[in-house]
Amino acid sequence: MTPRFSLLDQLTLAVFAVQAAFALHIGFNGPTTPLPLHFGPDLQPDRWGDRVEFAVVCGGLTLIGFIAATGLALAARLAAKEGDVFRRRSLRTGQGILLFAFAAIGLMIAWLSLGGAPLEDRGAILMGGLSLIFLVLGGFVGRVSPNRLVGVRTPWSYGSRLAWDRSNRLAGRLFFLLGLAGVIAAPVAPQPLALHVLTGAVIASAALSAFESWRVWRADPDRTSL
Repeated sequence: MTPRFSLLDQLTLAVFAVQAAFALHIGFNGPTTPLPLHFGPDLQPDRWGDRVEFAVVCGGLTLIGFIAATGLALAARLAAKEGDVFRRRSLRTGQGILLFAFAAIGLMIAWLSLGGAPLEDRGAILMGGLSLIFLVLGGFVGRVSPNRLVGVRTPWSYGSRLAWDRSNRLAGRLFFLLGLAGVIAAPVAPQPLALHVLTGAVIASAALSAFESWRVWRADPDRTSL
C-alpha cells in the first residue's frame, strides 16, 4: 500500500503550485511590451501577445498538467488498493515522467518568451530541453507494464504481452539514445536544422516501435485476435 500522500504527490503539488504562481505573477507584474507566444519552423516568433495572454497560456498548461498528474496519482492509489503492484508502478512512472515533462516545458516557455534569446540559443534551449525529456522517458518506458497511459500503446501491444515488452523496450532504448545524443549536440549543433533532425528521428523511432509491436504480435502464438 502506498502512502496517502507520497513524496511524488508532494512534488507534483509543489511544481504545479510554483507554475501557477509564476503565471499569476506574469499576468499582474510581467513586461508591458509584446511577448512572443509562438515560434515558426525557423524559430522566429510568428505570434505575439501581451502579458495577460502569456499568463493565460502558462496557466492553462499548468492546469492541464495538474489534472493529468492528479488522474495518474488517483489511478495509482486505486491500483494499490486492488493489489495490482505492476499497474501502480506504471502509473507512478507515468506521473513522474509527466511531471518532469511539464516542468521542463514550462521552463523552456519562460526562457524563450521572457529571455529574449537569439536564434541559436533558442534552438539549443529547445533541443536540449526536449532531448532531456526523451532521455528520461527512454530510461523508464522500457520497464512499464501494460497500461492505457504510458508506453507504446497499439492494438498489437495490447493483444500480446510479448509485443508490449519488446516494443516498449525498443522505444526506451531509441528515445534514450536520441535524448543522450541531443543533449550532447544541443550546444554546438547548427539550428534550426538540428532541431528538425531530432524531431524527425523521434517520429521515426515511434513509428519503428509501433511496427515492432505489430511484428512481434503477428509471431506470438499467445496473441489475442484484434
